[in-house]
Amino acid sequence: MIKQFTFNHFEVNTYLIIDEGTKQCAIVDPACEASFEDAQLTQYIEAEQLQVTHILLTHAHVDHIAGLRQVCAAYGLPVTMHAEGHHLLRQASVYGSVMGFNVPPLDDLEQRHIADGDVLAIGQTFVECRYTPGHCPGSMSFYVKDRNAVLTGDALFHFSIGRTDLPGGDYDLLIDSLKQKILSLDDAVAVLPGHGISSTVGKERRYNPYLQ
Repeated sequence: MIKQFTFNHFEVNTYLIIDEGTKQCAIVDPACEASFEDAQLTQYIEAEQLQVTHILLTHAHVDHIAGLRQVCAAYGLPVTMHAEGHHLLRQASVYGSVMGFNVPPLDDLEQRHIADGDVLAIGQTFVECRYTPGHCPGSMSFYVKDRNAVLTGDALFHFSIGRTDLPGGDYDLLIDSLKQKILSLDDAVAVLPGHGISSTVGKERRYNPYLQ
């Protein structure tokens, strides 16, 4: 199953990819800003007796990593991300001060780098890493075939796309990424974005004005 939480004042969707057979799970975009949000996430993991094996980032914008240091420390794990996102991780405290986040320095965290086409095993659930840059460098989407879902971060939203006016954004690259890596999936695949409500690949193919 895939469990969704919504955290912080930017209303970021944090996900748990859960392999129900082994109780292993991955945390995707730990966005917990307040202590009660940290508690909500950890208490769910404890109540369900889950074992966290991966901490994944779709990208390293500060609103998606507000709780990164806490979860890395709590579960003794590196952060798994695309190498091109490292500079955003390094600058998280600076960006945070501008955007209302009190984020500690994160560039000392242990990192595990992933690339397009890599497959991660969460128990018996397999997660395919699909490189979808354009919103920012290092953006990844995670396709979970067994759950018929793709987690798109801020690359693709319900009938919209991620903004490309921030440093490192590239509109043409984003559109190409989405057409190559997301619209190539079956229509029935659920789109689970970094903000807002879910959609499907078929709906986005037909009705997203940016993808026509």
